[in-house]
Amino acid sequence: MTLKYQIALSMLEGVGPITAKNLVAYCGSVASIFEDKDLRKVLDKTPRAGKKVLKALQDPTLFDRVDKELEFIAKRKIKPIFYLDEAYPIRLKQGEDSPILVYLDGKVDLDAPKILSIVGTRKSTDHGKMICEKIIAELAPHGPLIVSGLAYGIDICAHRAALHNNLPTVAVVAHGLDRLYPGEHASVAREMTANGGLLTDKESSAKFVPGNFPSRNRIVAGLADATLVIESAKGGGSLITADIANSYSRDVMAVPGRAVDKYSEGCNNLIKSNKAALVTSAADIEAYLGWQKEEKPQAQTRLWVDLPADQQQLVDVIKEKGKAEIDALSSKTGMPVAKAASLLLEMEFSGVVRSLPGKVYTLN
Repeated sequence: MTLKYQIALSMLEGVGPITAKNLVAYCGSVASIFEDKDLRKVLDKTPRAGKKVLKALQDPTLFDRVDKELEFIAKRKIKPIFYLDEAYPIRLKQGEDSPILVYLDGKVDLDAPKILSIVGTRKSTDHGKMICEKIIAELAPHGPLIVSGLAYGIDICAHRAALHNNLPTVAVVAHGLDRLYPGEHASVAREMTANGGLLTDKESSAKFVPGNFPSRNRIVAGLADATLVIESAKGGGSLITADIANSYSRDVMAVPGRAVDKYSEGCNNLIKSNKAALVTSAADIEAYLGWQKEEKPQAQTRLWVDLPADQQQLVDVIKEKGKAEIDALSSKTGMPVAKAASLLLEMEFSGVVRSLPGKVYTLN
């Protein structure tokens, strides 16, 4: 029943993710939103809620659509991930406007230690494709998850290059998983589901309209440590993804081009306005993101053996996941957030862990 209500919440007409999360917080649970007899009083106290939400909740077709979605995901073995689930991507969760529910078709770790989004023009040049393939090949020893949007041009080039280098890759699509756009990329999409997958916040019955793309772009930006733009015209859609990544305080990088090249103008402007770091090779990305390979000194490993039990609990969780948000550490260990925060601060001072943006921690 919980999943049924989660899907219903994601389908409420005109109710965005921020309002939906407020509803859960103020009502106490997803089920209460649909079952509480005093819902009108609760809604009056819920920020950004009101008549629009009541109207959506009273939609007589809502649970018919939910039942159809449940049948669809069961038949296709698609995994729905709610924003309160442990499996919900940590990086994506940090965005206030992150979707409350995403659907995954495939097998992939959405909390992989290293994730890079690569976007660019649909009308990529041979030079742009070559740069894309070269950078991904050079990054292969790090084993990053490559995220893009399955579109023509740089997107599909990034997915193919990742597969060629045996790297996991995820395509974030702007439609439900009952279809595939563009259809020409179906064979690549099928290959991706074995080592990666397709991800969307749209149910199968959702209309495929241009307005879906900004929503798709925020997932592309939010999933990754950084976004790399390879070829973009002055008003290219990739620049929207770059702006969203910047708003999430994520690293943005761009490959420069000649001043006379139409599909380098967007990248050049990002660099010129200090909205993106200049990248000409994988070495630049490694330097910006600290992806250089480092052997952990044996002495450091031995130090961890002597940690207090509660600190060791935190280390074990971080070691398992590569990176972990403080809320996830609290949930996994059963510690109050305040205690986990205090211990992590001590461990940071002693050099055991280091903090990353968004209250995320990794081992030193």
